[in-house]
Amino acid sequence: MTDSNTASATRLSRTVAGSPGALVLLALVMLVGLNLRPFLTSVGPVLEIVRNDTGLGFRAAAMLTTLPFVLMGVVAGAGVGLARRFGEKPALTAALLLLAAGCTSRLWASSSASLITGAGIAGAGVAVIQALMPGLAKRWFPDRVPLAMGLYSAALVGGGAFGAVASPWLAAHGGWHLALAVWALPALGTLALWFTSAPPGAAPSGAARVPIAGFFGNLRAWQLAVYFGLANSGYSSVVAWLPSFYRQIGMSSQASGNLLAWMAVFQAAGALVMPMLVRRAVDKRGALWLTLALQAAGFAGFALVPALAPWLLVACAGVGLGGFFSLSLIVTLDHLPDAQRAGALAAFVQGVGFLIVAAGPWLIGWLRDVGGSFTTAWTMHLAVVLAMGALTAAFSPASYRRSMERV
Repeated sequence: MTDSNTASATRLSRTVAGSPGALVLLALVMLVGLNLRPFLTSVGPVLEIVRNDTGLGFRAAAMLTTLPFVLMGVVAGAGVGLARRFGEKPALTAALLLLAAGCTSRLWASSSASLITGAGIAGAGVAVIQALMPGLAKRWFPDRVPLAMGLYSAALVGGGAFGAVASPWLAAHGGWHLALAVWALPALGTLALWFTSAPPGAAPSGAARVPIAGFFGNLRAWQLAVYFGLANSGYSSVVAWLPSFYRQIGMSSQASGNLLAWMAVFQAAGALVMPMLVRRAVDKRGALWLTLALQAAGFAGFALVPALAPWLLVACAGVGLGGFFSLSLIVTLDHLPDAQRAGALAAFVQGVGFLIVAAGPWLIGWLRDVGGSFTTAWTMHLAVVLAMGALTAAFSPASYRRSMERV
């Protein structure tokens, strides 16, 4: 990236962050985040109804969550390529259209193939958005990255909460097709606001000139990607299977959906509060260990005493998962001071990481199809969290610059 491009991006960042429209842009970042999870979380609470109507098996049902997460990994690089060629604003516009189209297709879905296709279309749109938003947030708000990423992450999981709690109610009053398709409307509303409010200069052409492929030979980039993917795989598994798990032990569809929504509320709190607690700290490993400990408590409870205090268990898991999601992205962005390179690193981390995240729901679906139990699945996630606690020690701030010297 040339010095003139760097200077231009820096001037843009200062203009946006210091302008009266900064609050509008923060709101826009939040609205985009709000749209990224309802198409996933709305499925779990009505999954049994969908399975009865369409004959979905456990593994096919898992694909409704697994495929979007796979695409979040595979399409991340394509999203950066689109931004390089057309700019971030057009790329994100197209991505929101894909999300709306995928949701709308569920109005007419009547088979597993059509449902999975719709999930894939929506997931491709979300993949592009997630690949570009961290770099965009760092460029718009270079001095307020924890705030911007905290609000974005909180909105992301907060939207998931709304999807989970609204889905059973919508299904009861308008059928499961409506419950799964209605999320096209907020996506279209956000698209209109994005198209009219995002500044044209928010995505300078240099923003995507750092190729993601440049990180494939970097050990730290792989460590961050595996860390992000494994520790967040619990989220995809919970979204796909927590309502079914609690329905199996006697909860109603609405109650199990509310439980998932309750967890997502705590995820939103964790995603916002954790970055704020460490916004002035250079070393964020203490907060990361705390989020992993909370995840461990939640998964241990699901495995051993799920009926004892389900609301407390989902609160622990929710704060842990939400806090980890935002902190892991902030730590990734902290590795490089330049917004363009940091954004490319975040796209790489999410690209590889979401492929790992996608494995969680599929593995649980496979376990269930071969006669395994949810207890085995939750124990598996507990072991993963403990292993990621050990990996956290590697992310000393003193190692950031050294680990990225050859990028």
